[in-house]
Amino acid sequence: MTVVKQSKKEQASFLVCLPSSSSTEDVDVWEPQDKKGSRQKGASGSETAPASQERKSSDKEGKTEGHPTMKPFTDEDVEYYLQTKVEQRHLLVSKTVDEVQMMIQQLTTEVSCRDIRFQPISNSGIHNENFKVLTPSQFLMTVPLRGLTGYKEHQVRRWRYYTVQGEKLLSSVRNPEELHQWLEVEQFSKSLQQWHDTDMNFEGDLVPAKVLAVFRDLVEKSIITCDLSRKISLLESFSSVVRVAVETSNLQVEVELVPTVEILTCWPEKARWPRCLRRWPSQEKVQCVKSFGFNLLARSNYHWQLGFSRAERLLMEGIDEDGGCRMKCFRVMRQMKEDIWCKGNKPVLTSYHLQMVLLWTCEKYPRAKDWRYFREGFLRLVRKLHKCVSQHFLKHYFLRDANLFQYANTSDLDLVAGKLIVFLENPVICLD
Repeated sequence: MTVVKQSKKEQASFLVCLPSSSSTEDVDVWEPQDKKGSRQKGASGSETAPASQERKSSDKEGKTEGHPTMKPFTDEDVEYYLQTKVEQRHLLVSKTVDEVQMMIQQLTTEVSCRDIRFQPISNSGIHNENFKVLTPSQFLMTVPLRGLTGYKEHQVRRWRYYTVQGEKLLSSVRNPEELHQWLEVEQFSKSLQQWHDTDMNFEGDLVPAKVLAVFRDLVEKSIITCDLSRKISLLESFSSVVRVAVETSNLQVEVELVPTVEILTCWPEKARWPRCLRRWPSQEKVQCVKSFGFNLLARSNYHWQLGFSRAERLLMEGIDEDGGCRMKCFRVMRQMKEDIWCKGNKPVLTSYHLQMVLLWTCEKYPRAKDWRYFREGFLRLVRKLHKCVSQHFLKHYFLRDANLFQYANTSDLDLVAGKLIVFLENPVICLD
C-alpha cells in the first residue's frame, strides 16, 4: 500500500487529503493504552521484518484476495497519521465527553432525587463504562436503574401487548427479536416497592415504554431545576427514546439517555458464546468476560434490549497484548470512516459497527502473526467491513442471529460500499 501526499489538483478525485479531526470508550470503543513489550517494533508499534519477508507477505495478500499487490505503509507514515489525524480526534472527543458527562451527571443526580429508581451516572472520564461515543457528535449514555437485584431467567411464556396507558391489545405486535427480551419484576429476588407501582409495571411486566415515559418527564423537569436550559434541550422523538441536545464549547452533540438494568450475576442464554473450536479469545478471557454479566436497555416500547458493554470493553482491553497492531488498524479505519467513507452527524455506520467488525476479524484471525504488519491487518478489516456493508448484514458478536444493519438505510449502506471498493482498488491514505 502506498502512502502519498497529493496536490490540490489531485484532491478532486476520491482519494482526497483527510481533513483534521480529533479514543474513547471507544466506545467509542474503549481503547487501552499501548504497553511496552519486549519485541522490536517500528514507529507504528508493529514488528519489523526483513524486506524479503514483507515482500513475500505482500504478494500473498494481494493475490489471495484478488487485489493488486501493494507496497506497505512505512512505520513513519503510520505513526504520523496516528499522531495527527487520530490524536486530534481523541483530544477533541475527550474534551467533549468531559463537558457532557459533567452536565449529565448534574442532571441525573436531580432525576435520582426525584425518583430513587434512577441512579446518577458517574463522571469518570472517557473510559466511563456507561458512555459510548458512536460518532464525535453522537453519544449513548446508560442510566443505571436501582432496586432490582437477584436476576434469574424465566421460561418463554405467552407474550402480552398493551399501550403505554395500560390498555391491553387484542393481537400481538411482534415477538422479541434476537437482541430483545421481556422482563418481569418477579425475575428479581429483591426489588424496591416502587417497581410494583403501575407507573412502570403492568401485570408484573416491567414495560420499557413506561420507564421511558417516567424518565422523560423527570429529565424535562430536572433541566429546569438545574438551570441547564441554555446547555441542554430535550429533543422530540417519534419513538419513546429519550434524546437531548447538549451544547459544548466546540460543538452541539446529541446524547441518548437509556435507563438500564445491570445484570451482574449471570450470562444470558440467548448469547451462545463462544462458538465451538475458536482460538480467540482464550478460555481464561472468556470466563472473565462472561463473569461481568450483561445489561437490559430500555430502548423500545415492549422489549428490553440486551447490551454487553462490559464484555466488549474487556475484549478490547489487552487486545494487543501479543504485540499486534489491531487497535492501530481500528483507529485508522474509524478515522477514514468519519472523514471519507461515511461522514455526517448521524451516519449509517458508527464506531460500534466498526468494533463488531474488529471482534469478528480477531476471531477469524486469532494468531499473533496475523496482526504483525499494519498493512495486512488494516486491509483485512476494510475488506470485512466492505463485505458486511455490501451485504447489508453485520452479525452482533455475542448474538450471531441479530443483524445490526436490519433497520439501516440500504441506500446509505450502498454508498459506503461503493467508496470502500474504490479504496480497496487503490488503497491510499493521504497525509496532507
